[in-house]
Amino acid sequence: MVFKCQEDSFLKQFKTKIVSSEFATIDWTDPSGKVEKLKGFNVICENTILFPEGGGQPCDYGTLGGFPVKNVQRKGTTAVHFVESSTSFEQDAEVLLTLDYQRRLDHMQQHSGQHLITALFDREFKYDTTSWSLGSSVSYIQLSTPHLISRESLDLIERQANDLIREGREVTVLLVDPEVAQEFQDARAPRGLPKDHEGLARVVRIEGIESNMCCGTHVTNISQLQCIKLLYAEKVKTNVLVHFVVGERVLAKLGEVFQRELQLTQALKGGPGQHLELVQKLQQNVKGSRKYFQQLLKDYATAEAERLADLPKKDRPKYFSLHRRDGIEVDFINTFLRLAPEGIFYFLTVSEGVSAGSGAKGHLVLRGDAEIVGKLGPQFVEILEGKGNGNEGSFQGKINNLARLQDCQELLEAQFKPKRVVEAPPANGAQLETEE
Repeated sequence: MVFKCQEDSFLKQFKTKIVSSEFATIDWTDPSGKVEKLKGFNVICENTILFPEGGGQPCDYGTLGGFPVKNVQRKGTTAVHFVESSTSFEQDAEVLLTLDYQRRLDHMQQHSGQHLITALFDREFKYDTTSWSLGSSVSYIQLSTPHLISRESLDLIERQANDLIREGREVTVLLVDPEVAQEFQDARAPRGLPKDHEGLARVVRIEGIESNMCCGTHVTNISQLQCIKLLYAEKVKTNVLVHFVVGERVLAKLGEVFQRELQLTQALKGGPGQHLELVQKLQQNVKGSRKYFQQLLKDYATAEAERLADLPKKDRPKYFSLHRRDGIEVDFINTFLRLAPEGIFYFLTVSEGVSAGSGAKGHLVLRGDAEIVGKLGPQFVEILEGKGNGNEGSFQGKINNLARLQDCQELLEAQFKPKRVVEAPPANGAQLETEE
């Protein structure tokens, strides 16, 4: 079946009749990425102007009888609309379908633009497009070539595409019989027809450029694409992805880039022509500061270790804890332990973040009596939501939640707290407990 949306991609409203309505639920992802379960009805109509997902193109949104349509899927020769509604729809009832036209226009521009870019890469370099993706902000085509495409080649295709857009080549849709071979002689059909396809097939033709078998919605003239920008190419295994934006997305991308340029100008205290130089200087400064900071941490670790070593043995503590939140600098722990005296149980952590918040990550090390290390190590990483291992009086682990660091400290204190002893009972039979 050829839907109304495929006959007229610019039709924004359409009256149709309900064929069936069944209760359904879907997992809906909102623009922020949050997923929620929606309740409503799967509705089939006699015809529809809302495009069901297919051919690499996402489905349309809109309303049916005033209720939002959140998904449209093709099932054989029918389109199933998920309508977010608390009440069902009566069979044979006449309803008004309305289209989210901005979403449709965006999809038409990206899809027709993809056809044009695909045709030009084939014409110029004989590269086949094996797949494509219509993303939420940037789309890409996958080209069957192991060679990374240069910026010069991208600019060539981009220039040719925009020249053709200015010429205003017409885009037409033909319905052809798949059984008549000559009608497909000039039609690109890399994936063929779907297995459940019935009836005539749609071929989208760009005047003088190409014909492509496709079920999607398209512009009627490539001047409606406005413009095309090829952003960059990246190699993926034995293929190359070419990322692009078309039409309104070019304007959105330009606005996004310009706002970022203004922010960088303000932050770097210099105009766009100086951005690269200023960022490189900033990176050098950060690298120098980090090196200086690491040396300070090592100096601090050395001073702490030497302070313990300078204590008379009788005055040295049974255990020692040291926790730094300057970043996950394991060299700090290694420097300290290399110089720290033996005979003391050590509990050391380094972590990122100023405070021991629930999301702070870090590194943990225990060193000391093997029996105590073997006991406390697994307990500590469980409390701090991490993992680790150790042997022969040493334990290391990665930790993900420092909010309960104090709980570990209390376990450590309890381990080394003087044990209570029970003296012989006095004459009256009462027990006396004293601390060592």
